[in-house]
Amino acid sequence: MATTLETLRQSQHVLVLKTRNQGLYELTPDILAWTDKQKVGTGLLTVYCRHTSASIIIQENADSAVIEDLQAFFTKLVPEDGKSYLHSAEGPDDMPAHIKGALTSTSISIPVTNGRPALGTWQGIYLFEHRHDPHTRQIVLHLSGS
Repeated sequence: MATTLETLRQSQHVLVLKTRNQGLYELTPDILAWTDKQKVGTGLLTVYCRHTSASIIIQENADSAVIEDLQAFFTKLVPEDGKSYLHSAEGPDDMPAHIKGALTSTSISIPVTNGRPALGTWQGIYLFEHRHDPHTRQIVLHLSGS
């Protein structure tokens, strides 16, 4: 019986994104470009947001109405009325931003197949900014595989 040992490689990179306001910012092109340069055929990609008032989601990237509807849904689900929350030191959108972050996720894992994240045909990777003011967000990419 023959055994093949493959060397596991790991790479990390930090994407820096400047947001303008609340909304979804597609990261897919930057992530695909970085992943391609790593020359990993099979592996696992972790995309991690280093913030508690923004999150990472995978969502449809073919119809912009999906993105608009998502944002509208979260606005209705978590109101920014200034009366519902104890934490208000950073403004009326801060605690709602933390709740939206808790309802979504700060990280996702995506299998890498044939050197590319195994996203579906209409899937994109997004930073979901939950604050109104501009922010500089750091997204850590970690790829392990062979």
